[in-house]
Amino acid sequence: MPNLISNAELNSPDQHTWQLCSETNLTLHFAKPITLQKQQLCWALADRIRKLLTVTEVVIGMNTLSVFTQPLTFIELNELKQHLTQLIKQTEGQSIQGKHIQIPVQYGGEYGPDLKPMAQALGLSVEEVVKLHSEAIYTVYFIGFQPGFPYLGGLSEKLYFPRRETPRTQVPAGSVGIGGEQTGVYPFSSPGGWQLLGRTQMPLFDLTQNPPTALSAGDTLQFTVLDIHYS
Repeated sequence: MPNLISNAELNSPDQHTWQLCSETNLTLHFAKPITLQKQQLCWALADRIRKLLTVTEVVIGMNTLSVFTQPLTFIELNELKQHLTQLIKQTEGQSIQGKHIQIPVQYGGEYGPDLKPMAQALGLSVEEVVKLHSEAIYTVYFIGFQPGFPYLGGLSEKLYFPRRETPRTQVPAGSVGIGGEQTGVYPFSSPGGWQLLGRTQMPLFDLTQNPPTALSAGDTLQFTVLDIHYS
């Protein structure tokens, strides 16, 4: 790969870092912790960066931003990186007034096989985990992994929990899980390594609807408790 920019050149002394991934991709990383304020800045930056002539696509992640460009030389990449750094300083976060929905969940048992062992590992009761998970108001930071899969901000730090050491080869559609500092819902059956707390029957992706995804970035949601299963 020609014309690489060194990490030293890409690292900035403040709370963000630009990483060169290829001659056509720069990725922005905001320092932890993950916050809604940083995500709102990602939303606003994406709108401005998409208008640049050399940019072909901008993909929003969790407090990250991937900028895809036409193939550029070292000098051109360096100039783009400097321009994007200036954009960060000149851009204010963008608030999105999305809709609010409630997602009913059956917690535990066959619907959430990891609920009980996760509660034990955290030193909490099953009821405490369900209460913490269902009382929070979550914001959709972005849609990814699967069509309609919402990456949500707002999980209680008391429920931060690592992914399973061995991912499941099949996670049922509608499964509600926790992966590290995030919670989300699988719209489709697929392999997955998140801890499964419960399941919803609410479809998050429906091709007969316009748009087909039930959620978009900026929407808020709350999980509601249909019932709790203990075995």
